[in-house]
Amino acid sequence: MSRIGKLPVKIDAGVTITVDDSNVVTVKGPKGTLSQQMHPDMQIEQDNGVLTVKRPSDDKAHRALHGLTRSLIHNMVVGVTAGFEKKLEIVGTGYRAQLQGKNLVLNMGYSHPVEFQPIEGITFEVPTPNKISVKGIDKQVVGQIAANIREVRPPEPYKGKGIRYEGETVLRKEGKAGKK
Repeated sequence: MSRIGKLPVKIDAGVTITVDDSNVVTVKGPKGTLSQQMHPDMQIEQDNGVLTVKRPSDDKAHRALHGLTRSLIHNMVVGVTAGFEKKLEIVGTGYRAQLQGKNLVLNMGYSHPVEFQPIEGITFEVPTPNKISVKGIDKQVVGQIAANIREVRPPEPYKGKGIRYEGETVLRKEGKAGKK
């Protein structure tokens, strides 16, 4: 039995979950609405404020889908109640971020500033010029946008300059050694 798949998903007050015949799960909460198509083999049951996911057999594919389906539904419930946030740090002299309206503008040492427009459901915050916060209700989208921002200038291994996730450790290399 899947350790994650067998855990029930608690449905908080103010959250409604509907599952239609084709296994499309729709979660509505105070922060918004999310819906996702789940695998048709998974059996999703809801009763007394608890949602459980069951698998039809112990096939390898069904075992894998069991935990995945439960995690996706749990992330949707957490997203519409609390939301998700990814924080990024900018390290390097002259590198900075700023908001222009809702757009995020990065000055990362290129000849031009790099601009990101938020898609629906995503907001950017810049508490200081070297910190960026990406917030939203969909965990997958928040993570992808944060990865796209990091991709502008990933941390390099010699001086550690670039954009990194908060708390990320960058493996540092030793510089070129002189001749003896």
